[in-house]
Amino acid sequence: MKLPMIMVAPNGARRGKADHPALPVTIAETVETAKACFDAGARGIHAHVRDENGAHVLDAGLYVELIAQMENHVPDMAVQITTEAVGLYAPASQRQLVRDVMPNAVSIALREMLPDDDELDAVRTFYHWADEAEIAVQHILYTPKDVADLLEYVRRGIVPNNDLQLLFVLGRYAKDQQSQVKDMDPFLDVLTTRGKSPEKIQWALCAFGRNETDCLAAAVKRGGKARIGFENSLWNRDGSLAADNAERVRELSAAIGG
Repeated sequence: MKLPMIMVAPNGARRGKADHPALPVTIAETVETAKACFDAGARGIHAHVRDENGAHVLDAGLYVELIAQMENHVPDMAVQITTEAVGLYAPASQRQLVRDVMPNAVSIALREMLPDDDELDAVRTFYHWADEAEIAVQHILYTPKDVADLLEYVRRGIVPNNDLQLLFVLGRYAKDQQSQVKDMDPFLDVLTTRGKSPEKIQWALCAFGRNETDCLAAAVKRGGKARIGFENSLWNRDGSLAADNAERVRELSAAIGG
């Protein structure tokens, strides 16, 4: 699966209705949000599912249900599931989720899947299995060091080199989780210094905080793709609180001329 130009991340793992009443929590709400965001210009959704209490969960049954509902109601929108641990799930459980769901696409944080070398053989087997199963793995990278680590794992044959998909995360560890456009440069610099042309790799950006639109528009201008939505920011470019995820997509679409 090729990365869509705009992917919406409407809820994430941590925010809830107390943060914004339009943040989707149930599967029905997520599908309705996806429909509105598709109409606004998003062609993919980075989807989290929640349990009956609204808490983040890696539940294969819920993901299968969500994917089925998306196929019924928004069939032309790509669905990417997540293995985000949030301190609750071990790498083995994250890998098992993907095997149980068999999604078309999944995002996996490199630092969560490879915290050390204890499970290296199992991780190598998993990544190559996913490649053979044609599951599009997007590698979540929080720092330039994560980028360097990924390229080293590719060199060692642990991560396949086929159709690499990368997501650079800006601002996750910045003061007050506020991103700046310049934060993107060190990520791209690592690719260049390691002999990987950014133009030949599918890379995307997400950005925490009130500068989300500017950061994502700059990424698209430099050849990347964009992940936008309430997972990372609730605010429009002018500092106003967005009415919903679709409003965030519309603003970005207008900013990039979409």
